[in-house]
Amino acid sequence: MTGMTKERRAPYWLVAPGLLVFLGLVIIPLGMTALLSFYDWGQYKGIVAEFTLKNWIEIATDSYFFEIFLRSFRIALLVTLATMLIGVPQAYILRRMSPGWRSVFLFVVIGPLLVSVVARTLGWALLLGSTGVVNQGLIALGLIRAPLEFMFTETGVIIALTHVLIPFMILAVWASLQRLDPQIENAAMSLGAGGLTIWRRVILPQIVPGILSGAIIVFALAASAFASPAIIGGRRLKVAATLAYDEFLNTLNWPLGAAVAMFLLVALVAIIVGSNRLIERRFAPVFE
Repeated sequence: MTGMTKERRAPYWLVAPGLLVFLGLVIIPLGMTALLSFYDWGQYKGIVAEFTLKNWIEIATDSYFFEIFLRSFRIALLVTLATMLIGVPQAYILRRMSPGWRSVFLFVVIGPLLVSVVARTLGWALLLGSTGVVNQGLIALGLIRAPLEFMFTETGVIIALTHVLIPFMILAVWASLQRLDPQIENAAMSLGAGGLTIWRRVILPQIVPGILSGAIIVFALAASAFASPAIIGGRRLKVAATLAYDEFLNTLNWPLGAAVAMFLLVALVAIIVGSNRLIERRFAPVFE
Protein backbone atom coordinates (compact mmCIF):
# COMPACT_ATOMS: atom_id res chain seq x y z
CA MET A 1 0.00 0.00 0.00
CA THR A 2 2.84 2.35 0.88
CA GLY A 3 4.52 1.58 -2.44
CA MET A 4 1.34 2.46 -4.34
CA THR A 5 1.08 5.77 -2.48
CA LYS A 6 4.68 6.63 -3.34
CA GLU A 7 4.08 5.83 -7.00
CA ARG A 8 1.03 8.11 -7.06
CA ARG A 9 2.93 10.94 -5.40
CA ALA A 10 6.00 10.60 -7.62
CA PRO A 11 4.59 12.72 -10.52
CA TYR A 12 3.74 15.54 -8.10
CA TRP A 13 7.27 15.54 -6.69
CA LEU A 14 8.69 15.64 -10.22
CA VAL A 15 6.45 18.56 -11.17
CA ALA A 16 7.04 20.49 -7.93
CA PRO A 17 10.40 22.17 -8.85
CA GLY A 18 9.06 23.48 -12.17
CA LEU A 19 5.84 24.60 -10.48
CA LEU A 20 7.79 26.51 -7.82
CA VAL A 21 9.87 28.25 -10.47
CA PHE A 22 6.69 29.14 -12.41
CA LEU A 23 5.08 30.51 -9.26
CA GLY A 24 8.16 32.52 -8.33
CA LEU A 25 8.91 33.97 -11.76
CA VAL A 26 5.43 34.36 -13.26
CA ILE A 27 2.44 34.05 -10.95
CA ILE A 28 3.74 35.99 -7.93
CA PRO A 29 5.11 38.95 -9.98
CA LEU A 30 1.86 39.11 -11.97
CA GLY A 31 -0.14 39.03 -8.77
CA MET A 32 1.94 41.84 -7.27
CA THR A 33 1.59 43.89 -10.47
CA ALA A 34 -2.19 43.36 -10.46
CA LEU A 35 -2.36 44.44 -6.82
CA LEU A 36 -0.22 47.52 -7.53
CA SER A 37 -2.60 48.57 -10.32
CA PHE A 38 -5.33 49.18 -7.72
CA TYR A 39 -3.17 51.49 -5.59
CA ASP A 40 -3.42 55.27 -5.58
CA TRP A 41 -0.64 57.66 -6.54
CA GLY A 42 0.05 61.35 -6.15
CA GLN A 43 2.89 63.59 -7.28
CA TYR A 44 3.73 64.58 -3.72
CA LYS A 45 2.41 61.63 -1.72
CA GLY A 46 3.78 58.89 -4.01
CA ILE A 47 2.26 55.39 -3.95
CA VAL A 48 -0.57 54.99 -1.45
CA ALA A 49 -1.68 51.45 -0.57
CA GLU A 50 -5.39 52.25 -0.82
CA PHE A 51 -7.76 50.32 -3.04
CA THR A 52 -9.00 52.42 -5.95
CA LEU A 53 -10.29 51.86 -9.49
CA LYS A 54 -9.00 55.26 -10.62
CA ASN A 55 -6.21 53.86 -12.80
CA TRP A 56 -8.44 51.36 -14.58
CA ILE A 57 -11.20 53.93 -15.11
CA GLU A 58 -8.67 56.39 -16.55
CA ILE A 59 -7.40 53.81 -19.03
CA ALA A 60 -10.93 52.77 -20.03
CA THR A 61 -12.28 56.30 -20.51
CA ASP A 62 -9.35 58.43 -21.72
CA SER A 63 -9.05 58.65 -25.52
CA TYR A 64 -5.27 59.00 -25.16
CA PHE A 65 -4.95 55.44 -23.84
CA PHE A 66 -7.52 54.18 -26.33
CA GLU A 67 -5.44 55.52 -29.22
CA ILE A 68 -2.25 53.91 -27.89
CA PHE A 69 -3.85 50.49 -27.37
CA LEU A 70 -5.55 50.70 -30.76
CA ARG A 71 -2.18 51.46 -32.37
CA SER A 72 -0.55 48.56 -30.50
CA PHE A 73 -3.13 46.03 -31.67
CA ARG A 74 -3.23 47.45 -35.20
CA ILE A 75 0.54 47.05 -35.51
CA ALA A 76 0.35 43.54 -34.01
CA LEU A 77 -2.39 42.52 -36.47
CA LEU A 78 -0.50 43.86 -39.50
CA VAL A 79 2.73 42.19 -38.34
CA THR A 80 0.83 38.89 -37.92
CA LEU A 81 -0.62 39.15 -41.43
CA ALA A 82 2.81 40.02 -42.89
CA THR A 83 4.49 37.06 -41.17
CA MET A 84 1.73 34.77 -42.44
CA LEU A 85 2.07 35.97 -46.04
CA ILE A 86 5.86 35.59 -45.96
CA GLY A 87 6.34 32.76 -43.48
CA VAL A 88 3.81 30.17 -44.70
CA PRO A 89 5.27 29.90 -48.24
CA GLN A 90 8.79 29.89 -46.77
CA ALA A 91 7.88 26.99 -44.46
CA TYR A 92 6.42 25.05 -47.39
CA ILE A 93 9.53 25.65 -49.51
CA LEU A 94 11.66 24.61 -46.53
CA ARG A 95 9.77 21.32 -46.32
CA ARG A 96 10.29 20.58 -50.03
CA MET A 97 14.08 21.08 -49.83
CA SER A 98 16.56 18.25 -49.67
CA PRO A 99 17.81 17.41 -46.14
CA GLY A 100 21.18 19.10 -46.69
CA TRP A 101 19.79 22.39 -47.92
CA ARG A 102 16.99 22.23 -45.35
CA SER A 103 19.54 22.20 -42.52
CA VAL A 104 21.31 25.21 -44.00
CA PHE A 105 18.15 27.24 -44.42
CA LEU A 106 16.80 26.20 -41.01
CA PHE A 107 19.91 27.78 -39.56
CA VAL A 108 19.26 30.88 -41.70
CA VAL A 109 15.73 31.06 -40.26
CA ILE A 110 16.76 30.45 -36.65
CA GLY A 111 19.98 32.49 -36.90
CA PRO A 112 18.37 35.90 -36.27
CA LEU A 113 16.97 34.56 -32.97
CA LEU A 114 20.56 34.19 -31.77
CA VAL A 115 21.14 37.94 -32.19
CA SER A 116 19.83 40.45 -29.66
CA VAL A 117 16.56 42.05 -30.72
CA VAL A 118 18.10 45.44 -29.90
CA ALA A 119 20.99 44.82 -32.31
CA ARG A 120 18.61 43.71 -35.06
CA THR A 121 16.37 46.74 -34.53
CA LEU A 122 19.34 49.11 -34.59
CA GLY A 123 20.32 47.51 -37.88
CA TRP A 124 16.88 48.29 -39.28
CA ALA A 125 17.19 51.87 -37.98
CA LEU A 126 20.35 52.24 -40.07
CA LEU A 127 18.67 50.69 -43.10
CA LEU A 128 15.42 52.68 -42.90
CA GLY A 129 16.85 56.11 -42.09
CA SER A 130 16.63 58.98 -44.56
CA THR A 131 20.27 58.32 -45.52
CA GLY A 132 19.96 54.57 -45.09
CA VAL A 133 20.53 51.84 -47.64
CA VAL A 134 16.81 51.42 -48.47
CA ASN A 135 16.14 55.07 -49.31
CA GLN A 136 19.45 55.60 -51.08
CA GLY A 137 18.93 52.44 -53.12
CA LEU A 138 15.41 53.51 -54.19
CA ILE A 139 16.72 56.96 -55.11
CA ALA A 140 19.60 55.45 -57.10
CA LEU A 141 17.12 53.26 -59.01
CA GLY A 142 15.01 56.32 -59.80
CA LEU A 143 11.93 54.95 -58.03
CA ILE A 144 11.67 57.90 -55.64
CA ARG A 145 13.03 61.45 -55.60
CA ALA A 146 12.96 62.17 -51.88
CA PRO A 147 13.61 59.75 -48.99
CA LEU A 148 10.57 57.92 -47.66
CA GLU A 149 9.63 58.32 -44.01
CA PHE A 150 10.21 54.96 -42.34
CA MET A 151 11.62 56.08 -39.01
CA PHE A 152 9.11 57.15 -36.35
CA THR A 153 6.24 55.66 -38.36
CA GLU A 154 4.06 52.58 -38.02
CA THR A 155 5.42 51.29 -41.34
CA GLY A 156 8.97 51.18 -39.99
CA VAL A 157 7.86 49.47 -36.78
CA ILE A 158 5.91 46.86 -38.77
CA ILE A 159 8.91 46.12 -40.99
CA ALA A 160 11.26 45.71 -38.02
CA LEU A 161 8.81 43.56 -36.02
CA THR A 162 8.07 41.36 -39.03
CA HIS A 163 11.77 40.60 -39.39
CA VAL A 164 12.12 39.95 -35.66
CA LEU A 165 9.08 37.65 -35.35
CA ILE A 166 8.86 35.82 -38.67
CA PRO A 167 10.98 32.85 -37.44
CA PHE A 168 8.22 31.96 -34.96
CA MET A 169 5.67 31.74 -37.78
CA ILE A 170 7.97 29.73 -40.04
CA LEU A 171 8.86 27.21 -37.33
CA ALA A 172 5.22 26.78 -36.25
CA VAL A 173 4.02 26.14 -39.80
CA TRP A 174 7.02 23.93 -40.62
CA ALA A 175 6.28 21.76 -37.57
CA SER A 176 2.70 21.38 -38.81
CA LEU A 177 3.92 20.49 -42.31
CA GLN A 178 6.12 17.76 -40.86
CA ARG A 179 2.97 15.81 -39.93
CA LEU A 180 1.62 16.05 -43.50
CA ASP A 181 1.85 12.83 -45.53
CA PRO A 182 3.58 13.59 -48.88
CA GLN A 183 1.54 10.84 -50.53
CA ILE A 184 -1.59 12.96 -50.16
CA GLU A 185 -0.15 15.53 -52.56
CA ASN A 186 0.81 12.78 -55.01
CA ALA A 187 -2.69 11.31 -54.81
CA ALA A 188 -4.27 14.70 -55.52
CA MET A 189 -1.87 15.25 -58.44
CA SER A 190 -2.69 11.81 -59.89
CA LEU A 191 -6.38 12.76 -59.82
CA GLY A 192 -5.68 15.79 -61.98
CA ALA A 193 -5.49 18.56 -59.38
CA GLY A 194 -3.25 21.51 -60.20
CA GLY A 195 -0.61 23.00 -57.92
CA LEU A 196 -2.85 25.83 -56.70
CA THR A 197 -5.75 23.44 -56.06
CA ILE A 198 -3.52 21.05 -54.12
CA TRP A 199 -2.25 23.93 -51.99
CA ARG A 200 -5.72 25.38 -51.38
CA ARG A 201 -7.75 22.18 -50.92
CA VAL A 202 -5.22 19.69 -49.53
CA ILE A 203 -2.27 21.37 -47.83
CA LEU A 204 -3.67 24.60 -46.41
CA PRO A 205 -6.57 23.05 -44.43
CA GLN A 206 -4.16 20.64 -42.74
CA ILE A 207 -1.68 23.31 -41.64
CA VAL A 208 -4.30 25.66 -40.18
CA PRO A 209 -3.38 24.60 -36.60
CA GLY A 210 0.26 25.54 -37.26
CA ILE A 211 -0.71 28.88 -38.80
CA LEU A 212 -2.99 29.58 -35.83
CA SER A 213 -0.24 28.72 -33.34
CA GLY A 214 2.26 30.95 -35.14
CA ALA A 215 -0.28 33.78 -35.40
CA ILE A 216 -1.01 33.65 -31.66
CA ILE A 217 2.70 33.76 -30.79
CA VAL A 218 3.46 36.57 -33.25
CA PHE A 219 0.43 38.66 -32.27
CA ALA A 220 1.17 38.40 -28.55
CA LEU A 221 4.87 39.23 -29.00
CA ALA A 222 4.15 42.11 -31.41
CA ALA A 223 1.48 43.68 -29.19
CA SER A 224 3.79 43.60 -26.16
CA ALA A 225 7.04 44.43 -28.00
CA PHE A 226 9.19 47.17 -26.51
CA ALA A 227 12.61 47.40 -28.17
CA SER A 228 11.51 47.73 -31.80
CA PRO A 229 8.76 50.32 -31.20
CA ALA A 230 11.02 52.27 -28.83
CA ILE A 231 13.92 52.45 -31.32
CA ILE A 232 12.07 52.69 -34.64
CA GLY A 233 8.95 54.46 -33.39
CA GLY A 234 10.74 56.77 -30.98
CA ARG A 235 8.96 59.08 -28.57
CA ARG A 236 6.39 60.17 -31.14
CA LEU A 237 4.93 56.71 -31.72
CA LYS A 238 3.96 55.23 -28.38
CA VAL A 239 2.60 51.72 -27.93
CA ALA A 240 1.36 49.97 -24.81
CA ALA A 241 4.78 48.64 -23.77
CA THR A 242 6.55 52.02 -24.13
CA LEU A 243 3.64 53.69 -22.34
CA ALA A 244 4.03 51.37 -19.34
CA TYR A 245 7.79 52.01 -19.38
CA ASP A 246 7.26 55.78 -19.31
CA GLU A 247 4.78 55.55 -16.45
CA PHE A 248 7.17 53.44 -14.40
CA LEU A 249 10.45 55.25 -15.03
CA ASN A 250 9.62 58.78 -16.23
CA THR A 251 6.50 59.91 -14.37
CA LEU A 252 7.10 57.34 -11.57
CA ASN A 253 3.37 56.57 -11.53
CA TRP A 254 3.84 52.88 -10.83
CA PRO A 255 0.15 52.08 -10.20
CA LEU A 256 -0.88 53.52 -13.57
CA GLY A 257 2.01 51.71 -15.30
CA ALA A 258 0.93 48.46 -13.62
CA ALA A 259 -2.66 49.07 -14.75
CA VAL A 260 -1.46 49.61 -18.34
CA ALA A 261 0.53 46.37 -18.22
CA MET A 262 -2.36 44.38 -16.75
CA PHE A 263 -4.86 45.91 -19.18
CA LEU A 264 -2.59 44.83 -22.06
CA LEU A 265 -2.37 41.31 -20.63
CA VAL A 266 -6.14 41.01 -20.16
CA ALA A 267 -6.84 42.41 -23.64
CA LEU A 268 -4.33 40.01 -25.24
CA VAL A 269 -5.82 37.01 -23.46
CA ALA A 270 -9.35 38.03 -24.47
CA ILE A 271 -8.39 38.63 -28.13
CA ILE A 272 -6.39 35.41 -28.45
CA VAL A 273 -8.97 33.21 -26.73
CA GLY A 274 -11.84 34.80 -28.67
CA SER A 275 -10.13 34.46 -32.07
CA ASN A 276 -9.03 30.93 -31.20
CA ARG A 277 -12.64 29.93 -30.45
CA LEU A 278 -13.91 31.46 -33.70
CA ILE A 279 -11.23 29.80 -35.82
CA GLU A 280 -11.66 26.43 -34.12
CA ARG A 281 -15.42 26.64 -34.74
CA ARG A 282 -14.82 27.56 -38.38
CA PHE A 283 -12.23 24.81 -38.94
CA ALA A 284 -13.66 22.22 -36.51
CA PRO A 285 -13.24 19.28 -38.96
CA VAL A 286 -9.57 20.20 -39.45
CA PHE A 287 -8.79 20.21 -35.74
CA GLU A 288 -10.59 16.90 -35.26
